[in-house]
Amino acid sequence: MKFSKALIAGMVIMLGANASGQKTAEKFEKLQIDMFPKAKEGYKQVYIQLPVAKNEDQLKVEFFVGAEKELDCNRHFMIGEIKTQDLQGWGYPYYDVESKGEVKGTLMACPDKKLTKQFVTLTPEIVRYNSKLPLVFYVPKGMEVRYRIWRADSTMNRAVQK
Repeated sequence: MKFSKALIAGMVIMLGANASGQKTAEKFEKLQIDMFPKAKEGYKQVYIQLPVAKNEDQLKVEFFVGAEKELDCNRHFMIGEIKTQDLQGWGYPYYDVESKGEVKGTLMACPDKKLTKQFVTLTPEIVRYNSKLPLVFYVPKGMEVRYRIWRADSTMNRAVQK
């Protein structure tokens, strides 16, 4: 009985130490976004600040612009466009989203006609990772921007020659 309590206590301590070791502080460059234009009527400005990372040239950022909608079993996508703009005098890119939030989808018959909340997006884009520059977006109110980081595999594979 004493052995199992000691074993459990030891495991709890190890798990706690491991969990605290996994929480590393992310470093961020202090970014300025004041030079970017203000959002126009009906739009909002949002931005992504990426943490400083080792080997940033091996990373990419994929971003998704969309909204949560109640949808059926079909595959859905949002109609609109993401336009890359240049911040005049600075050379920094920013993204203007043109969309009315309209959704299109496949026309499969959904037997249960059940609706579920899904994040439906415009066509996602992949850009280079750069922690020194913010990714600035102008999106219609009611839409949001989500993103994920892509990392290159350290192993380079060869193609097979026929």
